[in-house]
Amino acid sequence: MAYKTFAAIDVGSTDVSMKIFEITAKKGYRQLDYVSNIIELGSDTYADGYISQESVDKLCDILSRFAKKMREYGTTEYSAYATSAVREAKNNLMVLDLLKLRTGIEVKILSNSENRFLMYKGLAVKSEHFEKIVEKNTAIVDIGAGSIQISLMNNGKLTATQNIPIGVLRVRERLKFFHFDMVHQERVMEEFIANEIDTFKHYYLGEKEIKNIIAIGDETEKMIQIVPELSIEDNLNEKQLNVILKKLLSKTPSDLAAEYKIPYERATLLLPAAMIYSIFLRQSKADLIWTPNIDLCDGIIVDEMERTKKLSFKRNFEDDIRSSVLQIAKRYRCNKEHNVNVSQIACQIFDKTKKIHGLKSKARLQLEIAATLHDCGKFINMKGAGFHSYSIIMSTEIMGLSHKEREEIANIVKYNSIPLPDYRELHGETGDGEYMTIAKLVAILKVANAMDRSHKQKASAYNIVIKDKQLVITIDTLYDLALERGLFDDKAEFFLRVYGIKPVLKQKRSV
Repeated sequence: MAYKTFAAIDVGSTDVSMKIFEITAKKGYRQLDYVSNIIELGSDTYADGYISQESVDKLCDILSRFAKKMREYGTTEYSAYATSAVREAKNNLMVLDLLKLRTGIEVKILSNSENRFLMYKGLAVKSEHFEKIVEKNTAIVDIGAGSIQISLMNNGKLTATQNIPIGVLRVRERLKFFHFDMVHQERVMEEFIANEIDTFKHYYLGEKEIKNIIAIGDETEKMIQIVPELSIEDNLNEKQLNVILKKLLSKTPSDLAAEYKIPYERATLLLPAAMIYSIFLRQSKADLIWTPNIDLCDGIIVDEMERTKKLSFKRNFEDDIRSSVLQIAKRYRCNKEHNVNVSQIACQIFDKTKKIHGLKSKARLQLEIAATLHDCGKFINMKGAGFHSYSIIMSTEIMGLSHKEREEIANIVKYNSIPLPDYRELHGETGDGEYMTIAKLVAILKVANAMDRSHKQKASAYNIVIKDKQLVITIDTLYDLALERGLFDDKAEFFLRVYGIKPVLKQKRSV
C-alpha cells in the first residue's frame, strides 16, 4: 500500500516535540513516533523579553536531532510551528532565521488564535466523545505556558473564545515572589487566578451554567500520573482534583520528579495547573473535567489532512469560525437580517468572479466575516462607524484566523464606508495585510452593501453573470430600487478600477 510520512513539530514554551505520522489513502493517518525535549523558552521571554543565545543553541541542537529522525523515516514533508514564547520574543525573527540556517527546518510563528484552533481541531477529531460532550454547555480550557484560552460551546457550536494571560509559567514565576508557607501561597494565588476567571465568567458566561469542562494542556496527563490510586481514565471530578491539589501542596517539585519519573521542569508547573483547573471547576459549577490526551501535533496533522483534502471530517471547522463571528455580531447588536443578506450577495459575487480576482477560498471566508461585522462599530458611535468597526475587530480574537487575516478583515470593513486610499498613501497603515486582497474584497463588499442600502432585503432572488466586460446583477423584485440605484453607480466605479469590469444593476419584476 502506498504511503508517505509527515512530521508535526511543536516549538512550545516549555518543550519542543515532534510526532511522525504515516499517511495512507485508505486509512488516513496513524502515529509512528513521538519525541519530546524540555526547553523553557517561555522563561526567557516572559522574564527578559528575549530568547537567550543559550536557549537558541539548545533549540538548534534539538531540531537538528529531529531532522535526523525525519531522515530515518524518509520524511520530507512537515509543518513546524512556534507558539507564544517565540511569538512574544523581541528577537523572534533572528531566532527563526538561525533555526533555518543551522537545522534546515523552517519554523513558522502561530498567532494565538491559530494555535488554539489547531488544538481544537485535534480535540474534535481525536476525542471520541467530543460531539456528545459539546451538546451541552461546555468550556474548553486550554492551559498554556503564558495564557489560558477558554472557548465556550453550546449545542455543538462554538460561541465565544477568550485569552487570559495566566498560564502555568506566568503563575509559577509569580509564586516565586511570595515567601510565605504553602497555605498562604495557595490563598494568594487563588485570589489572583480567581479574579481573572471571575471577570471572564461575568462577561461571557453570565447566568449560563457550564456542564462540562474539557481540559487541554501538557500538565493534565502528569497531574493524573501522581494519583494512580484514583484510577482516573478520561475525566475527573472536583473530589479527585482536590486529592491531586493536596498531594501537590504536600510535595516539592523535586520529590514529584523523583517519585513519579516526571521531568523536574514539568513538575514545577503542576501546582499552577491544578490551581487553575480547581478554581475554574469550582466557579463554573461544572460536573466533570474531561481530560483527552491532545497536543498541538495532533492538531497539525488534522489541519494537514484537511488542507490537502486527504481526509474529510464530520465537523466543518469553518462553521465553527462562522458561529463565533455571529456571536460577536450579536454582542455588538449588528443588524442580522441585513448582514446575512449582504454576506450572501458578496459571496455570490466572489464566486462569479473567481477567474478575475484569483483569490483563495480563505479570502471568501474573510469576505463573509467582513460582511457579518461591517456595521459593528455603530454600537460605539454611528459617526465614524468604519473606524470603530476596525478597532473592535482588531481587539477581538477570532479563533482560526491569523493576525494578518484579521487585519485584512478589519481594513475591508473600515474602507467599506470610506474611500480606499492609493497604495502609496496607505503603505504601512494596513499592517500585515496585503493591499490587493483588501482592495478586491472591499470592492465586492461595497457593491453588495449598496444593493441592500435600505436594509429591507428587497430582492427575492439575484442573478449574477459576467458579460461584455460587465458584471450584470439582475434583481428579482417588485420594490422600488431608487435608493439602491443611487448608491450603486458610485460603488461600481471603484469595482471597475479594481477588476476592469463594471457592475450593472438590472431589475426583473416577477408577478
